[in-house]
Amino acid sequence: MVVSHFLKWVNTAKVTERAAAAGALSRAYAQHEMPFEDRCAAEAAMTLLLDDPSSKVRKAMAEALALSRHAPPQVIAALAADQPEVAALVLARSPLLTDADLIERVANGAKATQLLVADRAAVSMELSAVIAEIGEADACKVLVANAGADIAPLSFRRMAERFGHLGSMREALIADPRLPADCRHMLLMKLGEVLQGSPLVVALMGATRAERIMKDACVKASLTLIDSTRVEEYPALVTHLRVRGDLTASFVIRAVAHGKVDFFGEALVGLSGQSEERIRSLLAAGSDVALTAAFRKAGLSDVVHAVLIRALKVWREVANGKRVAGAQEVSWLMLKEVGGHEAQGDLAALLKSIHLDALRENAREHALAIAAA
Repeated sequence: MVVSHFLKWVNTAKVTERAAAAGALSRAYAQHEMPFEDRCAAEAAMTLLLDDPSSKVRKAMAEALALSRHAPPQVIAALAADQPEVAALVLARSPLLTDADLIERVANGAKATQLLVADRAAVSMELSAVIAEIGEADACKVLVANAGADIAPLSFRRMAERFGHLGSMREALIADPRLPADCRHMLLMKLGEVLQGSPLVVALMGATRAERIMKDACVKASLTLIDSTRVEEYPALVTHLRVRGDLTASFVIRAVAHGKVDFFGEALVGLSGQSEERIRSLLAAGSDVALTAAFRKAGLSDVVHAVLIRALKVWREVANGKRVAGAQEVSWLMLKEVGGHEAQGDLAALLKSIHLDALRENAREHALAIAAA
């Protein structure tokens, strides 16, 4: 009877009065305390109010029903499709909107809709995947910043592929501890590409020198990345580097020279097809002959075998507490294997470069230590 009077009154009431009444009716319904018949009548009334010409009325309903699990689903669906100021309340909060509903909104909605969905208190892995695949850059950035979003490694990868050239997106992704190591490497490469193509960098250095410097910087950054990568992520990182063509002999030599033996082992597993247990055993105590055979299976040229074995023997002694050494000493011993500073050829040039870099890094650290004392 109350609802009957309400429906007669609403046709002549002012907008502010209709909005207040719609909000009160919706709150009463959301509290789930009405008798069944009254609930049915109230539901019918709210459905009718969806056609109210004033958005203030529908907004009042959205405010009252957005968090309710007992709201009429047809009312929530209609409010979610309403104009932005009304729909925002429901899209951001309603627990009644399913993943299918939200995916449809992301696919067909405007940028503002994508932002609201990406910032919901809980975003499922499926919904995150859709946002990562078709969402705009700002929506993806909001998604990454959302601690309540369940994001699969593949979705991180797609966002890195699509928007890694954008500085703000790179920062958001790299700041996320959930970001897989291969995605971090991808972002490093994209940063290098952006800098290499910068008109200012090209004007200052020239295109050829800029390309060489950026490649060197990316290689060094990739080595540093290994240190911050969990061991269980090594297989994915190795696969990523192989697919990109970055897992070269020179990169492997640099990694071993800097003591990245566990990563080198994972690279050997991927390249040779041998088991992880077998490779781990060889690196820990394998003979020169056994290591050489493993290197050949991995496709490493014979000319690099001796320098790798020399480095591994030093790192074994370091691991066993029999020696103290770092990249500077190891790279020097590797260089001695090919004839020292007088040696010629690509391998010698690479080892000289690694050794000089190690010298510079140690000198820099020493200077900083003196300055801090």
